[in-house]
Amino acid sequence: MEKILKAGIVGCGGIANGKHLPAISKLKEVEITACCDLIEERAVKAAKEYGAAGARVYTDYKEMIDKEELDIVYVLTPNKSHSPISVYALEHDCHVMCEKPMAKTYEDAKKMLDAAKRTGKKLTIGYQNRFRQDSLYLKKVCEAGELGDIYYAKAHAVRRRAVPTWGVFLNEEEQGGGPLIDIGTHALDLTLWTMDNYKPKSVKGAVFKKLGDQKETGNAWGDWDPEEYTVEDSAFGFITMENGAVIVLESSWALNTLDVKEAKCTLCGTKAGADMEDSLRINTAHLGKLTTIKPELAAGGVDFFEGSSGKPEDIEARQWIDAVLNDTEPTVKPEQAIVVTRILEAIYESAKTGKEIVFED
Repeated sequence: MEKILKAGIVGCGGIANGKHLPAISKLKEVEITACCDLIEERAVKAAKEYGAAGARVYTDYKEMIDKEELDIVYVLTPNKSHSPISVYALEHDCHVMCEKPMAKTYEDAKKMLDAAKRTGKKLTIGYQNRFRQDSLYLKKVCEAGELGDIYYAKAHAVRRRAVPTWGVFLNEEEQGGGPLIDIGTHALDLTLWTMDNYKPKSVKGAVFKKLGDQKETGNAWGDWDPEEYTVEDSAFGFITMENGAVIVLESSWALNTLDVKEAKCTLCGTKAGADMEDSLRINTAHLGKLTTIKPELAAGGVDFFEGSSGKPEDIEARQWIDAVLNDTEPTVKPEQAIVVTRILEAIYESAKTGKEIVFED
């Protein structure tokens, strides 16, 4: 008989309903037996719409984990609580899928990684942009060595005016920052993953809050409240890796530019380069002529796994459950995600102190 994994959801807000719950519902090997949220109505709604028959509702994650015999816990809460919830779940014999970023701070991320190693349970982080068709193809290109030695890269996460005005996105205490830790984290993860380079040497950063006090904003989700805007609106980093490669990271929710890109990267190697403009482009020289290649990627993706669509979030959900069932490594490893958190924290620290942050280990 095929094993059915019992899952508990902690955090039943936007990211749960917009991404994880619909994706989990497509997996026949998983049943949601418990939902938890500080706002009970959210947990009730999630249990009703996505839970198994008799799914129970909680407002305390510890109570849920203590009472339920769960195989997996999904941590879909504000950044500040990622670490304590994940550690508690891991230490109570649960595998954990935690939303990005791994944690608010590098110290908190280390606690998560240490708990996973100590308990032998699996831990992954929700970087679904790795599962886009252009990302998967670019990863294969890099693995095949077609770009050569990648020594310069850009991580793009720039919006013209798209500041999230709901939830705790504008709350520095709950989130740890603004666009850098929210969307910059996706761009940096994608860049490090395609390069397969996780050894940063130093970081120099600059952080700006230049537009947060404006009232008539033209924002995609309506004007924000300047009184609640406690995070940056733009942040930039210059990252030097141990092998000499450099990465420029740009992130903004609100920047006066028409050059907008989100969750994309540009790679420059000794043999060729690649970028993710309107589509993936590989640039090289062939027979003495400069050449640009645009791979034909299936619109909307293809079904890589039985029962899943080509949507990144569905592929992400499928591979995670396969990793749990087959005792294999998930695509997003915590050892990789913790490097992203460390670099983001260093950008904030560099901007605060005006100094370059040099990693000693």
